[in-house]
Amino acid sequence: AEVPYRQSERGSIYVEMAKKLMSKVGPDGKSIAYPCFSTQEEVDALKVATEETGQFQGTFVSPWRDAPEDVVQAKIAAGETYAIRFRVPKGKRVAIDDIVRGPVSWDAEATIGDFVLLRSTGVPVYNFCVAVDDALMGITHVIRAEEHLTNTLRQGLILEALGFNMPAYAHCSLILGEDGSKLSKRHGATSVAQFAEEGFIPTAMINYLVGLGWNDGTEKEVYTVDEIIQAFSLDRVQKSPSVFDMQKLRWINGQHLRNMEDGQLAALLGPFLVKAELCKTADSPLVTVAAHMCKQKIELLVDAIPLVKDALAYDLNATLANDASAAKLLQEDFKGLAKALVEAYEAGEFPDATKEDFTDKYGAWVKEFGKKIGRKGKQLMQPVRLALSGVMSGPDVGCQLRIVAIAEQEGVSCVPISQRMAVLKALAES
Repeated sequence: AEVPYRQSERGSIYVEMAKKLMSKVGPDGKSIAYPCFSTQEEVDALKVATEETGQFQGTFVSPWRDAPEDVVQAKIAAGETYAIRFRVPKGKRVAIDDIVRGPVSWDAEATIGDFVLLRSTGVPVYNFCVAVDDALMGITHVIRAEEHLTNTLRQGLILEALGFNMPAYAHCSLILGEDGSKLSKRHGATSVAQFAEEGFIPTAMINYLVGLGWNDGTEKEVYTVDEIIQAFSLDRVQKSPSVFDMQKLRWINGQHLRNMEDGQLAALLGPFLVKAELCKTADSPLVTVAAHMCKQKIELLVDAIPLVKDALAYDLNATLANDASAAKLLQEDFKGLAKALVEAYEAGEFPDATKEDFTDKYGAWVKEFGKKIGRKGKQLMQPVRLALSGVMSGPDVGCQLRIVAIAEQEGVSCVPISQRMAVLKALAES
């Protein structure tokens, strides 16, 4: 059964396998594993001594490797604690054909020497646990970072000694920060929770991470998860390290958001707008309108927050005072257009923004309004945008006004359309 496995709960299995290696005879007629009574202090002292005499060969040679059996058994009988070391055969080489890196081999004796399987405390070491678990769980492919490549040497020796086949290995290159160093916290978000809080979505993260060091041989960059499953193969994973590019990740996230239906995007966007106190509930109709309004303008879910805030706000007078292009419209009879807007609103001609079909009706109404006052194109749309939104640029005005109407109904802080018309009326009469 696929349940959580914990090495701390499998201690008896590792002890059993270690004892098996102690009872098994290798090619040299000696046990594959043996008890080592040297303490860590003695190991360190021996390394220092051999270094000082020039006899240190780069690997630790245990004095208990070839100790007389009667001496060993006497110590065991006396209750002395010991570690269990793997006896590396002389002249032994371990070779793999790594799926990513190609052929790799090691001189085991010269590289690692006899290594510990079980510490004197009875605690198994990482490489022993991994090798045993891979074998007993039927692991066929081990895909991991290149940092673990040298671990394959110990694991391979253990698997061979226990009579298990080695799995296929694929050691992938590391992900680097833009400064060329190993990716770390100082490069920004490093946890799934952090990326989620910033508005990245799972499908985009999967898409981007798969693309670090892999491609399908085409120029395609944006994939669904199903497309990745169909296209992915280990033989196209590259050896060279990849650089984590936050701007590229943002771009891919934005592409995934744009490819969503409005309802899908709204389901993701809702919690962000609620947290920002821009709506009361995540399923508010305001969220659906916001999703439609923001979709083409955002890369992260959090990017929608300032757009919705701007839609709810309104300060026409500040814009006219501080924006030269807005002030220029005053010279083009902006007051006359404002007066006509107010009259249409007071006459009940302006579409009802509380209705679901407002955004559809608004566009048609503006065209008819333009015919009535003799304006079209930029001469119509620009001043109408300024008059109703209070700024010269931004998302679709119809969506903004629909959001304002819903916010007013829900009791969310905003500048209602009626109040905007009051500002326009005061300006027209000034």
